[in-house]
Amino acid sequence: MATGKVRYWAAAKEAAGVAEEAFEAVTLGDLMTKITRDRAELARVVRRCSFLVDGAPVGKRAHDEVTLADGATVEVLPPFAGG
Repeated sequence: MATGKVRYWAAAKEAAGVAEEAFEAVTLGDLMTKITRDRAELARVVRRCSFLVDGAPVGKRAHDEVTLADGATVEVLPPFAGG
C-alpha cells in the first residue's frame, strides 16, 4: 500500500473541501474509491476529471491499472474553461 498526497484543483477542490490530503492506496482506482466514499459531490466531479500521477498524465488508462508508488502525488484536474 502506497502513501502520498492527492491535490485537488478548481471544482474538485471545492467539492473535496480541501486543497490536498494524504492517502493510502495501491492503484488510482483504489484511491478514487476511497476519496469519493461518502462524498457525493466529489464523486460527481471526479468523473469528469483528468489525473496526473507524479506529473505524468494518466490519459485513458484504466485507473485500476495505474499503480501508485510510495510518496506519489496525484493531481485531480477538472476540465478548465476559458481561452
